[in-house]
Amino acid sequence: MPRPKVLVTHALFEAARKLLDDHCDTDYWTAKEHIPRQELLKRVADKDALVCLLTEKVDDELLSRAPRLRIAATVSVGFDNLDVPACTHHKVAAANTPGVLDDTTADTTWMIMMAVARRLIEAEAWLRSGTWPGWDLDQLCGADIWGKTLGIVGFGRIGREMARRAKGFRMRTLYHDRARVASEIESKLAAEFVSFERLLIESDFVTLHVPLLPETRHLINAKTLAQMKPTAYLVNTSRGPVVDETALAEALQSGKIAGAALDVFEFEPKVTPALVGLKNVVLTPHIGSGSLETRTKMAVTAVENVIALFEGRRPPTILNPEVLPVLNVSQP
Repeated sequence: MPRPKVLVTHALFEAARKLLDDHCDTDYWTAKEHIPRQELLKRVADKDALVCLLTEKVDDELLSRAPRLRIAATVSVGFDNLDVPACTHHKVAAANTPGVLDDTTADTTWMIMMAVARRLIEAEAWLRSGTWPGWDLDQLCGADIWGKTLGIVGFGRIGREMARRAKGFRMRTLYHDRARVASEIESKLAAEFVSFERLLIESDFVTLHVPLLPETRHLINAKTLAQMKPTAYLVNTSRGPVVDETALAEALQSGKIAGAALDVFEFEPKVTPALVGLKNVVLTPHIGSGSLETRTKMAVTAVENVIALFEGRRPPTILNPEVLPVLNVSQP
């Protein structure tokens, strides 16, 4: 039986590459820049599987050009690059990589939240400039995190890891999600379910952990920013378009909120120019899951999804399991 042919749109870490090469015939895009759209459409045309990044859109156009395609696996927990209904229509399994990056992304969120609260970037730049005159009492005073109120928007895996860490900082934790979690989870994490409006009004730090959906696009806008405390901070490590960056820049410039920390951007990789020059915002280049250990696990998970499908097993993190009977894949 011929081995499945797989297009991989980025070089993989060794563990993932070895696993995939042992089971499939692979075609890697290895150039430094992301694969151009037309090259992607050309190369995927005769492939049985696609392992891609968030930068590649798997939509009706691509699926129509790839009649042999049986699975599209994105190396990310977010899957707004995958048109899941279109995949289902074309009888293609879609998969992401949840779970393996929860702790690392929560760590990143805490890192940039603490950085903006304590003015870390501003302080380091001053020191490196050679103009720092030495310690003074009222110099670069920021805001404490311990003992404050943390508002978590989106209480999935990453949101819950945020709450777990907040206990160590003796914080009061509020959360909002589409549905309330079980009371035992709330009790274990010392988290209180509240309305979105109340969360914005009462929180000292608002962190975003929601997927990009039509209802979450510009969830943070001029109206919702106006509901936050003038001493509050906004942190986003979810998806850029969840925040209206123009409205955020205005809120930061006018003092409607104290600061913000962003790891993802509305027009990524571009950043709204008005944000770049502000001292009360920390900007990091989408490094939420950026540890070697975690990114390797993500790549391996994507590969495991592909291998499972072609071995007749359910891909472990499939997004549209309803296609499996059509693909002759057994379900547990």
